[in-house]
Amino acid sequence: MKKSLFSLVFVLAGFVAVNSVQSASYDHEMEAKGVTFAWKVDGDTLHGKVSAKTKGWVAVGFNPSKKMKDANYIIGYVKDGKPEVADHFGDKSTGHSPDEKLGGTSDVTLVGGSEEGGMTTIEFTIPVDSGDKYDSALSADGDTVVLLAFGPDRDSLKPRHKNKITKTVNLSTGSVK
Repeated sequence: MKKSLFSLVFVLAGFVAVNSVQSASYDHEMEAKGVTFAWKVDGDTLHGKVSAKTKGWVAVGFNPSKKMKDANYIIGYVKDGKPEVADHFGDKSTGHSPDEKLGGTSDVTLVGGSEEGGMTTIEFTIPVDSGDKYDSALSADGDTVVLLAFGPDRDSLKPRHKNKITKTVNLSTGSVK
């Protein structure tokens, strides 16, 4: 009996620890056209969460030069309960490719993700400045152009976005223009 009770407490403690990582606290949040982006800058790390009403992919991009070109994209989806995330770079004005395919490095860390009630959520961390030429350095105190998008109800990164949003934000204050 004691061993069973100990095992149950240990398992529950592990469950709470995993779920607390997936429900991190964020300092700021913005919502536009059905996509929500929440974030927190903690030293040299950006903690982010992107959600949308889709059973497909969700994405956030930072600092494009023209349309999608030169932006750092974090894109992910949940398939069979397992979240996937990728680090992409805007190599065209209307397209992007994985950093690693272009000769860069994947600098995103998956924190968690879920797909519940038709809502897909991906949580991640990225360095504010990874040093990778396929990731734009983020300015915590200045303006950052943020792109938000989500795809149709399909667990693949291939389908084009259903919606896209561009906003300028201050990552430290949460001010949205």
